[in-house]
Amino acid sequence: MNEAIALSVISVRSGKGGPFGAVVVKDGEIIAKAHNQVTSTNDPTAHAEIVAIRDACKVLQTFQLTGCELYTSCEPCPMCLGAIYWARLDKVYYANTKADAAQIGFDDQFIYEELDLPISDRKLPIIQLMR
Repeated sequence: MNEAIALSVISVRSGKGGPFGAVVVKDGEIIAKAHNQVTSTNDPTAHAEIVAIRDACKVLQTFQLTGCELYTSCEPCPMCLGAIYWARLDKVYYANTKADAAQIGFDDQFIYEELDLPISDRKLPIIQLMR
């Protein structure tokens, strides 16, 4: 966890992203680590958790991280949580809560609210074209 928090500090000090860091661990060893890279890469999916998961998958040459754990400086957002489930990580440890993140300008509540609505009632039009 200390490494994930240190990465979040590096992210802020370097100006390369938000205050988030993540580490993937397997059998007690760090397999991959990353900090938020959204602003430095102009990639809205480059959250620390996503980047760490991508790197861990490359290192282990697999798309499933069964047997691995994720340490992250903050409770994962909905996008990262989806990636965590898809990657089949065994466990997630986090430091700050989503409420803590919201207090410093990283509020995901609108996404949680949208996901609770039927597709037809969401603010973002999502239209089925073919079936």
